[in-house]
Amino acid sequence: MIKVTVWNEFLHEKQHEEVRKVYPDGIHNALANGIGTDGFEVRTATLDQPEHGLTEEVLANTDVLIWWGHMGHDQVQDAIVDRVQARVLGGMGLIVLHSGHFSKIFKKLMGTGCDLKWREANEKERMWVVNPAHPIAAGLPEHFELEREEMYGEHFDIPAPDELILISWFEGGEVFRSGCTFFRGQGKVFYFRPGHETYPTYYDKNVLQVIRNGIKWATPSGAAAPVRGNHQPLEEIKAK
Repeated sequence: MIKVTVWNEFLHEKQHEEVRKVYPDGIHNALANGIGTDGFEVRTATLDQPEHGLTEEVLANTDVLIWWGHMGHDQVQDAIVDRVQARVLGGMGLIVLHSGHFSKIFKKLMGTGCDLKWREANEKERMWVVNPAHPIAAGLPEHFELEREEMYGEHFDIPAPDELILISWFEGGEVFRSGCTFFRGQGKVFYFRPGHETYPTYYDKNVLQVIRNGIKWATPSGAAAPVRGNHQPLEEIKAK
């Protein structure tokens, strides 16, 4: 079983009726239910819990962490960000969703501003699979559509992705790198764009398929941890 922790700041749902109608139990629970239990052991965590629900024990028992944040980025404690970063560098997978592009943890791992264009206009998004051989694309059609989504447009201020899996086209004309992977230390990071809080995106079968595939891809490899620092030779070095 892959141990998954779904983290959500859980603020919009408490403060905005429009969001609560779409996700009455919170985005985190919608994601947890959508991911399902077939091969996954899923727990949730939220901003208002002690240590934001991301204690040393929780992270030590997490193979893949999913992160959704928006209006509470600045409320996340730096010590918790450092803790998550250390786990990612040590091998834990991280999936950052939608407005999590501006989260402290994503910006810390990217080392850039992570800014972009955006617009809320109830417009169609067409998502194209540009790397169909990649495991994250397994089971997806060549493209799929979301009838209403928030637009994110280029230029997306991130490092060049190690792999580009998905790109989006929006009804207003913009395009966006919507499915990007990055390798950091022993860990794997997947950024996946869709998921504005006022739209039922996380009930969409293709979106959930991408997330499930992303979890499997980001799961720790199990390879031995590299040893660094001063090192004794493996073979005898003959005097010259």
